[in-house]
Amino acid sequence: MKKTNIIYWILTGLMAAGMGVGAIFDALSWPEAVAYVTRLGYPASLVPFLGIAKILGIIAILVPGYPRLKEWAYAGLIFDLVGAMYSHIAFGDPASTWAPIILFIALVGGSYYYHHKRLRQKAGPSASFSY
Repeated sequence: MKKTNIIYWILTGLMAAGMGVGAIFDALSWPEAVAYVTRLGYPASLVPFLGIAKILGIIAILVPGYPRLKEWAYAGLIFDLVGAMYSHIAFGDPASTWAPIILFIALVGGSYYYHHKRLRQKAGPSASFSY
């Protein structure tokens, strides 16, 4: 259980830090963040919305409890990352632009996997989960 917790918090901390920095820039509509998104053809008004949504998702993952909200938060972060990667590929950006997104997809996926592994270990072998 201790090893699982350590891995979970390392993955979750890296994910929260990495996603959180970008989310803050988006939420504050920094010119670089707006330029980055509008270059792909999206409206500038989408930038603060995505930033706030990512911040709320990260908070939902970090706060104990609220299992259904956590599920939605993990899903939302994956949708955001996969959508960003798809947008870069569809726009014709080189792999050097969109490949780092794969790292964040792996961090969110790893955090999700170890979140559920922690739940199973706490509940015992005969427990079932319903959200």
